[in-house]
Amino acid sequence: MLGLPTWAAAAEAEGGGSLIEINWTLGVQLISFLLLLAVLYKLTYRPLLAALEGRTTAIQQQLAEAQAAREEAQRQLGAMEERIRAAQADAQALRERALREAAELRERLSAEARQEATRLLEAAKAQVSQEVRRARTELRAEVGTLAIQIAERLIRKSLTDEDHQRLVREASTRIEPA
Repeated sequence: MLGLPTWAAAAEAEGGGSLIEINWTLGVQLISFLLLLAVLYKLTYRPLLAALEGRTTAIQQQLAEAQAAREEAQRQLGAMEERIRAAQADAQALRERALREAAELRERLSAEARQEATRLLEAAKAQVSQEVRRARTELRAEVGTLAIQIAERLIRKSLTDEDHQRLVREASTRIEPA
């Protein structure tokens, strides 16, 4: 920067008053510069703008696709969460139904077991009662036979025929009401 004022002062000393002289070379330089700008605009700037616009369009398209993918993922996430909630509700309903059926089965089996026990108890009581009656009948018959045999022996030893007849009648009257 220090060289410019020195160069400007040297140019004044030589007889020129300014740095830029307006002559035909300035026009040629200006036309060359404008031609260079036009060529660069056509060859570089337009393709660069087209590439940047294409890149911008591609980025916008990718952003739109990413947004659509995000929305689809959110939708699928919501659907999955809904399916999970439905599956949990189904599992809970299935569990409750299984527990209810198990309780009903337990109650039914318990009632059947009580009925079977009552039936077996009644059958056992009836059988015992029948066995007692049969044993009593057999015992009466046996007691009757033994009583007759004992009485017969005693009578033979100590009774006369009249006493014998009277005892048989009394014994037969006592046995019949029982």
